[in-house]
Amino acid sequence: MAYPLYEAIEELGVPALFHTGQTGIGAGVPGGGGIRLRYSNPLLVDDVAVDFPELRIILAHPSFPWQDEALAVATHKPYVHIDLSGWSPKYFPPQLVRYANSLLKDKVLFGSDYPVITPDRWLSDFDKLEIKPEVRPKILKDNAARLLGLKENA
Repeated sequence: MAYPLYEAIEELGVPALFHTGQTGIGAGVPGGGGIRLRYSNPLLVDDVAVDFPELRIILAHPSFPWQDEALAVATHKPYVHIDLSGWSPKYFPPQLVRYANSLLKDKVLFGSDYPVITPDRWLSDFDKLEIKPEVRPKILKDNAARLLGLKENA
């Protein structure tokens, strides 16, 4: 059903953002507020990345409880990125930090998910994370600037 939309987004060369993993929306309310978590598994986005190989994709949020699946899709598909919004960095799983410092250093993006988490709080928690000094500017600005066409590809 959404394939014509994906095709148009791919043709425009702009990114498509897909929410992945559990979020605070619906948490603790009866029935989770109608939110079905299974639809936020990042492996579902892998099919889109295969069928639209030039589509720039952002997997929004650390994909709890599917972090390994998100890392697999982002390492396997060249135009799939991961944003770090929606969670305080102090709760990031170790494998996300490890991949952000290495294999995905050019594909991880800053995001706070304001107003749920303020940028000041997110950045304060991010400062305490063991991210390599040369990777920090990539996550905080450079990767997004490149993805959005605001910076020359390097």
